[in-house]
Amino acid sequence: MEKQIAIIAGGCFWCTEAVFNDLRGVLEVESGYIGGTTDKPTYEQVCSGRTGHAEAVRIVFDPAEISYAEILDIFFHTHDPTTLNRQGGDVGTQYRSAIYPQNGVQALEAEAAIARNQASWDNPIVTAIEPNAPWWRAEDYHQRYFENNGSKNGYCVAVVGPKLAKFRKSYAARLKG
Repeated sequence: MEKQIAIIAGGCFWCTEAVFNDLRGVLEVESGYIGGTTDKPTYEQVCSGRTGHAEAVRIVFDPAEISYAEILDIFFHTHDPTTLNRQGGDVGTQYRSAIYPQNGVQALEAEAAIARNQASWDNPIVTAIEPNAPWWRAEDYHQRYFENNGSKNGYCVAVVGPKLAKFRKSYAARLKG
């Protein structure tokens, strides 16, 4: 099996990770930081907005089961790609909408996905296609955060849970199990 990697930033990584963990063909989802200037950034540093990093997810997937194009289409349907540096109440460059292609083919597919998905939005998509950069895995407590804290954390109850329920309804045929 040939594995591929997709790195996307769509606001808070807890939401994005929860969505992609549910998909058939997705082998692993890791929350982390990309696109900034600080080596080994911490959550607190990234949240300050001063490191230039985005909260993002690194998705390892089997392209025989789910394509990069499908991952990008789901990405565009599960966050608001029309708000610059903002997702809901999360504001700052660390919550930007961005795609980090791993190669030239992915870069072309990212451009095509933006064009394809623009019709679904009244406002222009502001998702950036940023150069691949060093990936920094987020602290252990951020991994599978919703799965481990969904009923205990107010943000998860109010934001992640409803987003995940909507996603599961829309993509029921693509879910694991």
